[in-house]
Amino acid sequence: MPGKLKAKIVAGRHLPVMDRASDLTDAFVEVKFGNTTFKTDVYPKSLNPQWNSEWFKFEVDDEDLQDEPLQITVLDHDTYSANDAIGKVYIDIDPLLSSEAATVISGWFPIYDTIHGIRGEINVLVKVDLFNDLNRFRQSSCGVKFFCTTSIPRCYRAALVHGFVEELVVNEDPEYQWIDRIRTPRASNEARQRLISLMSGELQRKIGLKVLEMGGNAVVGYLQCFDLEGESGLVVRAIGTACTLDKLIPGTVLNECMCVCVCVCCCSLILSGMGSGISVGKEAGPLKTLLRQQAQSALEQREFPFFTLTCFPPGFLVHIGGVVSARSVKLLDRIHNPDEPETRDAWWEEIRQEIKSHAKALGCHAVVGYSESTTICEEVCILSASGTAAMLNPRFMREGCLDAGGSDQRLSRCGFCHIPYDEFNMPFPAQLTYCYHCRRQKVPDVLFTTIDLPAEAAVTGKGCLIQARLCRTKKKAQGEVNATAISNLLPFMEYELHTQLMNKLKLRCMNALFGLRIQISVGENMLLGLASATGVYLSALPAPGGIQIAGKTPSDLSYDQHISTMQKRINDTIVMNKELYNIHPPECIEEVVGSPIPDRQRSRLFRSTSESSDELSELDLSHGKKDAFVLEIDDTDAVEDIQSLLTDAPMPAGFYSCNTEVMPGIYNWTSGLQMFTSVRVYRLNNANLTNQGLNKIFTDLCENLLKSLYFKLRSMIPCCLCHLNFTVAVPEEELIQVRRHTPKNTSPILSIFPRNILNEEQLQFSMELCGESTSSNNQPTAKASERCSPLPEVRSRSLRSTRSLPCGAPVTVVKMTPLSFLPMTRIVKYLGIINMFFIRETTSLREEGGVSGFLHSFIAEVFAMVRAHVAALGGNAVVSYSMKECVFMENPNKNQAQCLINVSGDAVIFVRESDQEAIPPLITSGQTSTTGADGTT
Repeated sequence: MPGKLKAKIVAGRHLPVMDRASDLTDAFVEVKFGNTTFKTDVYPKSLNPQWNSEWFKFEVDDEDLQDEPLQITVLDHDTYSANDAIGKVYIDIDPLLSSEAATVISGWFPIYDTIHGIRGEINVLVKVDLFNDLNRFRQSSCGVKFFCTTSIPRCYRAALVHGFVEELVVNEDPEYQWIDRIRTPRASNEARQRLISLMSGELQRKIGLKVLEMGGNAVVGYLQCFDLEGESGLVVRAIGTACTLDKLIPGTVLNECMCVCVCVCCCSLILSGMGSGISVGKEAGPLKTLLRQQAQSALEQREFPFFTLTCFPPGFLVHIGGVVSARSVKLLDRIHNPDEPETRDAWWEEIRQEIKSHAKALGCHAVVGYSESTTICEEVCILSASGTAAMLNPRFMREGCLDAGGSDQRLSRCGFCHIPYDEFNMPFPAQLTYCYHCRRQKVPDVLFTTIDLPAEAAVTGKGCLIQARLCRTKKKAQGEVNATAISNLLPFMEYELHTQLMNKLKLRCMNALFGLRIQISVGENMLLGLASATGVYLSALPAPGGIQIAGKTPSDLSYDQHISTMQKRINDTIVMNKELYNIHPPECIEEVVGSPIPDRQRSRLFRSTSESSDELSELDLSHGKKDAFVLEIDDTDAVEDIQSLLTDAPMPAGFYSCNTEVMPGIYNWTSGLQMFTSVRVYRLNNANLTNQGLNKIFTDLCENLLKSLYFKLRSMIPCCLCHLNFTVAVPEEELIQVRRHTPKNTSPILSIFPRNILNEEQLQFSMELCGESTSSNNQPTAKASERCSPLPEVRSRSLRSTRSLPCGAPVTVVKMTPLSFLPMTRIVKYLGIINMFFIRETTSLREEGGVSGFLHSFIAEVFAMVRAHVAALGGNAVVSYSMKECVFMENPNKNQAQCLINVSGDAVIFVRESDQEAIPPLITSGQTSTTGADGTT
């Protein structure tokens, strides 16, 4: 499908001074696509040039339109020397290639330089005209829609879920190709950015071709990752779930009958807490057998399904087996042939085969909530994959059955908790009891998953964020010796992380984890482990037992006294957490938490008399008595573990936090939503720290990040922090970097933060107001950030004298959130994914405010550029926003630093639910005017 790409350069503003004699700039623009380059005329002596160029036309194939970005370079003309570069803009053309997409990209784009950051703005118009081409051998995948959200997009319904798609592309890294003597930092960074942009486009096109071969038209849960392997090369990977999506008719009312084909997050707000459990009676046994037979038949007909989705329609999940994960340590070798990346493909195929075998051992035929990640240090790479083993409803795996009118009515709200494996041949030791909801099927005593809480789940009380942190030292080594040492440490680290999660779960009197994410980061002399999840109390699962401490030396009276003191603190904490999270099970266990279990007659559960006695025994001998979870103090590490368990800082009153999209137990959402991003770098002063010392430093670092956020939001309570996403890295020796971004949802009254927090946490890019404006009726207090230019304050201070901003012309800033939805709003259109990679380097680190000032000003610039690209597509929000890479490298002796950031998300148009007016034609067509951030045209 060949086409014609047209671009027009309209104007520029706030350009930097390039001519010291006149304090002005002689600017012109180069527009490049592929091997074709056009230039505008030189606009002399102006910081706000008006080019109004003709339309530059490129005749290209649609394959190139998907692979190549449009490059716009702004330069300063010099007569007797080489032209000086001001900055570049990369525009992704793929959002224009879908039939439902916008027809034009139009707006003000920040001009970005990898050394100086944002250096003004440029107004650009881009159009694409595609010709019909029915060639079935074409190599493009135009028309396939991509979504970063891990649930079915809000204005679509899933007619069919095809399954897992994956692809990777490799290449040499320009950073390690050139000779240092002739390479400039700017040239190296720009070559790297361009190559990564090309690889991302090629990868997306290849994924789209696989989806077309499967008969789908969309990729949901699209996850793209970068592996910077140093001298070995550069790998760009992507996974997703292929689907066939149908567009919902505008104005369709989402009700309970349609919840099977809409986003589960929407259903959870509508349906949670409604209805009661459905008893399946004597059909439970035959139904379970039938589902297993149907699932096995579906498995034989198609490949073992992986799903990157974390939210599903009610009834999609029949049973959940638990978390399955696999890790592998590899030694990197140089990529000799970028066109044939067999080695990296084989690595990931091994990991996926191991995940499949774990899921099959749990009696499951699918993996949901699946994700992959890597961590690289020197020549060692750790590959990680995790997901949740599940048994799916076979109706959803057959064509045309996803919209068959709701979930299976025979499945109760507790069905997903029932074990899918044979209780008499379990793959691991577990304590099983009868379900507390239906009283018919067996359930485990605890459940770990990587997915969001299902909409049909019955929950008691509220949920909370639960984190496990671990730091372990290792000796410096190279090559295979280093890889072997890491391989020996990994199993023990993962075991300790799970033990911490289990202890903290029981301490909060909860019995299930959702959204579990475990990250292992490797450095030269240490390994870091960070596990985050949302704890809840599922009504179908038994109440957790207490935590009992046992010692090795009962004859020592002082030691006995110490154990008794800790035991009392644990008991008091459990009682306090029950009240804090409002956990009051309908059938509470009478035993005192943490005390020895009295010898009493166990309760009996009689099954239906119509069931045959040879299927199950009449009595449930394990029901009703919950043995306490024993923590044995036998060495120093055990004492440290218990102390860290007790010193975990509780949340202040009025705050709630989780790492899932919807906070369990809280449904009174408001429209006040704000995203926060924070990066904190910590340099260790003493290299001879023990494991206990490193653990304390790492724990304090994570706790201080949360405490700083609670402090800054103290005037906004009640406040709910959703989708808390922590990422930890060890970029250099003795350097720890922790990153967190999260949205908050508060009461309708919003406050304005002071500007003196830039050095700790840049909440949004700082902006200068264009004038006073009154707040709207929908929001009692309007944020200052919603009425200003998208230029960062650190860059705009020098431009204030040259700006002529008309008062009374506010421009709404594009909203950004890691959630797949905006509370109290309705998404009416998806405009495409935003997938951008930025590099920032400085040789004046101290002058830019040190590490903190450099990092957060860079993040503010990234926000500004993302918002500008979304606004140019006609969007007003970015949902499912994610910062997948944030690689920081520092050389304090030379006052230098470099940072690489990769961000992605879905550009959307949303309207408020209270607004019943028709959508303006300007928005429905996907077009925007040339209105700039300051309100001028």
